[in-house]
Amino acid sequence: MSQHSADPAPASALATVADRRDWWRDAVIYQVYPRSFADSNGDGMGDLEGVRSRLPYLRDLGVDAVWLSPFYASPQADAGYDVADYRAVDPMFGNLLDADALIRDAHDLALRIIVDLVPNHSSDQHEWFKRALAEGPGSPLRERYHFRAGKGANGELPPNDWESIFGGPAWTRVTEPDGTPGEWYLHLFAPEQPDFNWDHPAVGDEFRSILRFWLDMGVDGFRIDVAHGLVKADGLPDLGSHDQVKLLGNDVMPFFDQDGVHEVYRAWRIVLDEYTGERIFVAEAWTPTIERTANYVRPDELHQAFNFQYLSTHWDAEELRSCVDRTLDAMRPVGAPATWVLSNHDVTRHATRFANPAGLGTQIRTAGDRELGLRRARAATLLMLALPGSAYLYQGEELGLPDVVDLPDEVRQDPAYFRGAGQDGFRDGCRVPIPWTRDGSSYGFGSGGSWLPQPSGWGELSVEAQSGVAGSTLELYRSALAVRSEQADLGAGDRVEWLKAPEGVLAFRRGAFVCTTNTGGEAATVPAHGRVLLASGEVTVTDDGEAKLPADTTVWWIAD
Repeated sequence: MSQHSADPAPASALATVADRRDWWRDAVIYQVYPRSFADSNGDGMGDLEGVRSRLPYLRDLGVDAVWLSPFYASPQADAGYDVADYRAVDPMFGNLLDADALIRDAHDLALRIIVDLVPNHSSDQHEWFKRALAEGPGSPLRERYHFRAGKGANGELPPNDWESIFGGPAWTRVTEPDGTPGEWYLHLFAPEQPDFNWDHPAVGDEFRSILRFWLDMGVDGFRIDVAHGLVKADGLPDLGSHDQVKLLGNDVMPFFDQDGVHEVYRAWRIVLDEYTGERIFVAEAWTPTIERTANYVRPDELHQAFNFQYLSTHWDAEELRSCVDRTLDAMRPVGAPATWVLSNHDVTRHATRFANPAGLGTQIRTAGDRELGLRRARAATLLMLALPGSAYLYQGEELGLPDVVDLPDEVRQDPAYFRGAGQDGFRDGCRVPIPWTRDGSSYGFGSGGSWLPQPSGWGELSVEAQSGVAGSTLELYRSALAVRSEQADLGAGDRVEWLKAPEGVLAFRRGAFVCTTNTGGEAATVPAHGRVLLASGEVTVTDDGEAKLPADTTVWWIAD
């Protein structure tokens, strides 16, 4: 079933991106959602060759690495997060030769490649799971997943009360080979995504082999999907709540953030450290506190973990400062860099989140005030890029793209949308293919339309429309990343020096650099801390050493 790889990337290919130690500590990493980035063959679906063709754009944008969402062989029940073969590329995205060419071209452009890894669950079309079903009760393959007898007189009830993140029970009953109702299997997400049993040694052996396969291909690291999953509490105990999704991120669950998961990552780190070039692991770990997130990035485990607490923080100076302090304080004892992120493929784009009132969560169904949202998004980006640590950008945010909140029901593809409870199911809005040109059937995405419809007017937000235009969001990002790479005090380190500031304003110093952000609804008068390096809006500096900082604006200063 697996496609055969080309020869492993030679050490010389990695040499072009391995000239700086600890690159990941202050890296800017750009997330590509392959199906929505660029389509090379006109079938309406983005692909690896499309990504490869746009690598020079990412190099010129100024990012350090590219993280690719899953492109593995998959039935696409959950946009590729249901993997049927971890060593094969799905034909909709290309093949292993395309992956090899992409990695090599990226390295030639001094870009690193991070690939998604999905270890919590497989597709129900994975060979292990198909054999487990075909062989029936007692099959050794069933031990590699969580198969259990049901409760009730005839086994007609699920083995416990766990609920799927996508809604409904986290268990599905199978029909056995003889046609009778049989055992149940666990799936914390869609029924097409059965959870692996990480207590079984074959699962660990398989994933260490998968790591080596892609490391030999030359990838520079892995983003670990549902890194807080994998290990379940002994005995799979009932949770006792029937609104479990609301508990996520607030409590340690019997199926999430179990302490045993750290043994898995210590074993993985041994594998990764066998390779040159400073390869890294990045955890998608939803935990109750940033302190528990820090457990994933201890020196012998993973390198980075997404800071979802920051992503969820309201546009409020006091809340943002508190989150920054908690993050830096939690990461410092384990020696890991902080990470900062505002958008990704699972949440409403921050240009739309900030356009709406606070408190609506991370999946929002209304467009809100577009002008306000974009102004805040630009300011939030400069604030994020000024903080110590590594920053993540999601494709299209550099264009100021809003979420597409008015997609017709009949075109939606998020599996959570079609279930009665669980996640809101509106993730399609941030996954609409991005615009490259003003015109064309899909604004330069490809020659054959796009798998999700793009809004009218999308072309005016395109790369073509914004390139070279002073004050455009794209040029703001390009300038910010260029300044960040030039200023030694930006990105590196693990501390900020907070400065006195008016209510609603954040100000901090890092060496000769100062960042000032006005989160309030009115202009504020602040000290001019030297020369303006960059600002997200118009800033007026007076002769008496003060500056008029408009509402929802960030300015970067450098001491003269």
